[in-house]
Amino acid sequence: MPEVMNPSAHTEAAVAASEVVRGEQQDKARSLWGDAWRDLRRNPIFYISAVLILFLVVVSIWPSIMTSTSPYACDVSKSAQGAAPGHPFGFDKQGCDVYARTVYGARASVTVGICTTLLAAVIGCVMGGLAGFFGGWWDALLSRIGDIFFGIPILLGGIVFLSVVKGGSIFTVVLLMAVLGWPQIARIARGAVITAKQQDYVQAARALGASTPRMLLRHIAPNALAPVIVVATIALGTYISLEATLSFLGVGLKPPTVSWGIDISQAATQIRNAPHTLLYPAGALSLTVLAFIMLGDAVRDALDPKLR
Repeated sequence: MPEVMNPSAHTEAAVAASEVVRGEQQDKARSLWGDAWRDLRRNPIFYISAVLILFLVVVSIWPSIMTSTSPYACDVSKSAQGAAPGHPFGFDKQGCDVYARTVYGARASVTVGICTTLLAAVIGCVMGGLAGFFGGWWDALLSRIGDIFFGIPILLGGIVFLSVVKGGSIFTVVLLMAVLGWPQIARIARGAVITAKQQDYVQAARALGASTPRMLLRHIAPNALAPVIVVATIALGTYISLEATLSFLGVGLKPPTVSWGIDISQAATQIRNAPHTLLYPAGALSLTVLAFIMLGDAVRDALDPKLR
């Protein structure tokens, strides 16, 4: 005698099957960026670094919300004194408030890091993207140009160039580091474009008569940006520390610009008598670089399919 299926069991089976199909459709519809955002939200390192970076950006834009003391208000009679009411970090060699200078120093460092990264990314993406897409003599020419700049150490090139130019503005430092730093991003962009242009969707777009700008902007660029974003995010912290190094050596930013590198350079001779003049700007610099490196690691883990 044939067994009669329970109507309620049939309904539950149908609901379960529809949920499975819906889940499979959602998995198919999920993009690389959707997967990356989902992984970032599950990574506590991302939240820690994002909060630190957001705080640094806010302080860079509105330093007055953290202190009402001017970083240029100095009293030589308080030279190298320790913490006092209203001055939690004490005073430096010139009698300036260390807390105020540490807060205002974030503006120069963050501005240099972000602007250098954006400019180097634009130059590197254009040069590397054109070399990878067109190939042939384009690839040979642009790659050799990149090799020339890649062979110049950024720190050594910065010391030599800034010593000759005698520049000390943010624009000069940003331009120099971007000109010497774009080859690394160009190599990553070139490899990503070469990989992307061999995919079936690019071949289909070419067969349908898509123009070169359309293929570059609509099909190749969105799928080749992931490794560039990872490298640029990590490089941002490197550029901040490089600016501080150049300023420490006396060839980077110059007074009256407030910079952590300048303060560290001036405090180096006072480390025994007044270590607080060195520890606070150096600690702020280390925390900033660490935040951007942590963010770069989180983005790398989210965008790299091999680590899933």
